[in-house]
Order: sequence, then structure tokens, then C-alpha cells
Amino acid sequence: MSKITKSSTAEYFAKNLQQVGFSSPLKAVLTTLKEAVDNSLDACEAAGILPDLLIEVAKVGTGSTKNTDLIRIVVEDNGPGIEGEDLAKVYGEYLASSKFGRGQCSRGQQGIGISAATTWAQMTNARGVSVISKTKKMRKAISAQVDVDIKSNTGVIKNKETLDWDREHGTRVEFVLDGRIQLNGDGGIVTYIEGTILVNPHMTVTYKLMENDFVTVNRVSTDVPQVPEASLPHPHTFKLGEFITHSTLFGKTTLSKFLKTGFSRISDQSISEFVKKGLPKGLLEKPITSLTEEDFKKVFQAVQNTELMAPSTKSVLTVGEEALSKSITRLGEIDFFAVVTRKPTICDFKPVVVEVALARFKDRNQSPDSPVTLLRFANRVPLQFDKSGCAITWAIESVNWKAYGLGQPKDSLPLGPYIFAVSIVSPFIKFKNASKETIDASEELVGEIRLALIQAGQKLSRHIKKEVKEADLERKLAHIEQFGPILVEGLARIIKAPESRKKKAEEGLKKLLGRDSEEAMADLEAAESKLLEQKKREKKKGIDHDDIEEDVIRGEDLVEEASEPQGTKKTTTKKETTKKTTAKKK
Repeated sequence: MSKITKSSTAEYFAKNLQQVGFSSPLKAVLTTLKEAVDNSLDACEAAGILPDLLIEVAKVGTGSTKNTDLIRIVVEDNGPGIEGEDLAKVYGEYLASSKFGRGQCSRGQQGIGISAATTWAQMTNARGVSVISKTKKMRKAISAQVDVDIKSNTGVIKNKETLDWDREHGTRVEFVLDGRIQLNGDGGIVTYIEGTILVNPHMTVTYKLMENDFVTVNRVSTDVPQVPEASLPHPHTFKLGEFITHSTLFGKTTLSKFLKTGFSRISDQSISEFVKKGLPKGLLEKPITSLTEEDFKKVFQAVQNTELMAPSTKSVLTVGEEALSKSITRLGEIDFFAVVTRKPTICDFKPVVVEVALARFKDRNQSPDSPVTLLRFANRVPLQFDKSGCAITWAIESVNWKAYGLGQPKDSLPLGPYIFAVSIVSPFIKFKNASKETIDASEELVGEIRLALIQAGQKLSRHIKKEVKEADLERKLAHIEQFGPILVEGLARIIKAPESRKKKAEEGLKKLLGRDSEEAMADLEAAESKLLEQKKREKKKGIDHDDIEEDVIRGEDLVEEASEPQGTKKTTTKKETTKKTTAKKK
């Protein structure tokens, strides 16, 4: 009989790094950057600090493995710093995290990512991560190299020393590893950074990629997100085995106390209902350590057969429409954008918030016949890979975008020079794999995302209709200017009219058509001026969507009136239009 051996968590992941995002040299670079940035942002927010991040990614040589480069990745922050005795656990030990197993809307929760990055660097470049850290209490910063002891799943500190650092507090990590750099497109570093900028309006970031110059993007919000307290899981999301395992975290406490303190929405009234549904009353005051498997089955079945209140939605964190609207302007010059934040809701017994931003940028040369650029987020972290299997992608493909003015092949993303950004925030996001690259789709979640997309699509539709009407008006004016004189010339030649008669006809036609076009242009200019004023107010004060929708609809009505033929509508002068608008606002 062969000998049975046991491996550590670190040894398992070292042999299966593809499960946590290191399946290729390209993914290795992006995953390392993402994990370091996530740690920095979470640390800053937990300490109530507005994050200032410095990011550098560069080629520094040839990689040790085939078809790879040696890549240097640096992420520096102004966070609270890490105590010297915790460096080995944070960067060199798997499943070591202050957030592990907690139901919070934080970016990192598993305690795997940054340790996996250290392992990849160690395996490809024979050294882990170089760290500089300083807390407020330290007179000098600590510098050290952290490696992973694969056999024992512990961090190993090397070359530890103290040094002077110009920061009052913060952390700087440097990885040198085998990889490949892609800047743009899905899986590109620029795409990742822009996504991070979009959903973190309170962040200032300076980055340098390859040989490019440093780029600084300043924060547009001074509000540090208040991450809600960790929420308890809802019992209806558990399976029997999970239910029993969860109970082992509570020691010798009684069953009734375990039910009330281990789950959300269970009260004394709920326990009375459990008893009615078959839970033996004699088990309630027994220690859970004394319960048999058969006892747990009876308890679990009673809980599942009882209707309970949905979890509280106070545990979710949103970017917010105002902050998201300001943040999107940092990515470039915008021609149009629409932002929707849904109210917190329950999907699969889990509190969820969905936010959507649609935008078209003037300074991006996207083809009208290519699919829209899709940015996906889970708990404010960009998702870069496995787009096709994600709940967000499924929801977008299920919407009929042709109804909103966009082209769309069957069962595909819509077409056009737009960016679609969809963010899902929840304390309990269900990912398809440990690398957290794609969100598992459920009917309820896809339905909620669809509703947010439809709301944003309605705003997009109004904008597209306005553009179509503007184009029709421009064509009408162009035809009048082009063919009016030709018409007069032809008629004068047919009836052999004298030059004086021809001249009067030209002036009459010009007057007649000119009056129509001038009124149309006046109405169009009035509508455009209102929209322009609204956009200026957005930049200064954020967004009031009710006012925006009224102005957009009013602008469309003016353009629609302007495009109607003379005689089919009652002419409204510019002065009368202004009076009506003022009266509405009052």
C-alpha cells in the first residue's frame, strides 16, 4: 500500500496557481497588480484615509521561463502601514487575513491573493516580495524580503532592516517576476487602472507603465467610503454540510444561541416557528457539540421549511450616482453618459446593489460596428477575464438593445462606441473560481442587473433619438440651401420670366424657407443651450436625475417641434418657450 502524505495549503496553491489567477504570464502580471492595489485600498478605507497610490510596471530583463519578460511591479500607498511582526503573515501565509470569512463588502477576503503573488515571484525569480512599511508609531520604516515556506505555509522574513522614509505612514511592495505586459483591451493594465479609477472616486493615483510618462489622476471626492459592519449569513443560503461546519465555530454554545447569533434574521419568534416545523424543542438548550448528525438534519430541515425575513440591506456599500458621475469624467472627454444606482435588494437571500454607467467618449476611436467596451466590477474590483461566463455579461446580452437605438447581434453584446460599466456590491458575492474573475449567474441576480441596464438604456435611447432628429434637421436645411435656388432657376426658365420676377421669386422662397429654418434653428439652439447648462451644473454639483430627465425630454420636444413641417404645428416663439420653461421650474 502506498504511503498517504499530507500537503500544506501553500503547497497546494503553489502547484495550482492557475486557480487563483496565475494561469499565464499575462494574467500573472495583472493579478499581482490587482492584489497589491486591493490590499492598499482596503487598508486605507479601514483606517479612514483618502488613498494616494503610486503604481509602476516595467520590463527589467528577460524572464527565466520561455517567452516571458522579467517584470517589476511596484505599488505604494499612504495607508496605516503594517506592523513588522505581521509582514510574514500578510505576504507569506495563505488563508491569513483579518477579513477571512467575514460578510463584508471589502475587496479581499480569502487571504490568498497577495500570498499567491509572492509565491509566483519566488518560483519564477527565486525571491518573494520586497516590502517597506511604516506605521504612525514607528520612528523608522521597516524594509524586508518576504518569502513563502511552501512546506509549512508560513512566511519567512529575510534581510530585515530599518531605514528613513519620507512617508509618515504607508506601505510599499515590489514584485519582480516572470510575466508579459498587455496595456489595452480585456486583460490590459490600462483597462484595469481606468476601471479602478471609475469606481474609486476618492482615490488619487499616479502610475507609470513601461516607457510612458507618469500620469496622475486626482480624486473627485473627499468622502472615504464607510465599509459597513460584517453581516451574518442568511440560513437559507446554507447546505446541510455548511450548516454543520458553521456550528463548529461557536464552541459549546446552546443551539438556540447558535441560531440567533450565527445567522441573520433569526429571533425568538423564528425559533418558535422552527419548533412548529419539526425542530425538537428539547434540542434548543443542548450544546451544539453534543448534537448528532441526525439532530442537525432535523434542525436544518425545520429552518429551511420556515419563512424568514430577507437579510438587511444595510450591509451593502455603493459608489453612488453623484460620485460615479464625477468619477467617469476623469477617464476622458465625454459626449454622453447615464448613471443608475439601484436601491439595495435581495437576490438569493443576499443583499445586493447594482450600479450601471454608460458613456461615450469623444477621444476614443471605437468603431461603431465593434462591441461595446464592457467593464465589470465586483465589490469595486475590476474583473478582467472570463467575460463570457459572467452574470453581468449574460444580463447585458439578454437586453434588447435594438429598442434603445443600438445594433446587437443575436445573443451578443450591443455594438457601438460606448463603455458599459456594471458594478455589483454584496457581502456575499458568489464567484465561479478562487481567482474571483467572474460572477456566478442566478436568475434573480441577472434580473436585477437587467433592470439597472434597462433604466440606463432608456436614457441612452433619448439621447440617440435627439441625435437622429438633429441629423434630420441638418439634412433638411442642407437640401433647402442646395435645391431652393435650382428650383427657382428652373421655373423661371420654363415660364421665361424676366430677371426682376426671378429675383423676387428667389427672395420670396428664401424668406419663406428661411423663416421655417430660422425657427427650427432657434428651437434647436434653445434646447441645446438648456442641455449645455445642465452639463455645467452636473460638473459643479453632481447629478439630480429628475431634473436631467426633464431637461432632456424638454430638449427632445423642442427638437421634435423644430423638425415638423411648417403649418403642422402651432409656432411657439423663443420668448414664449422661455416663459413656459420658467413657469414649469417655478
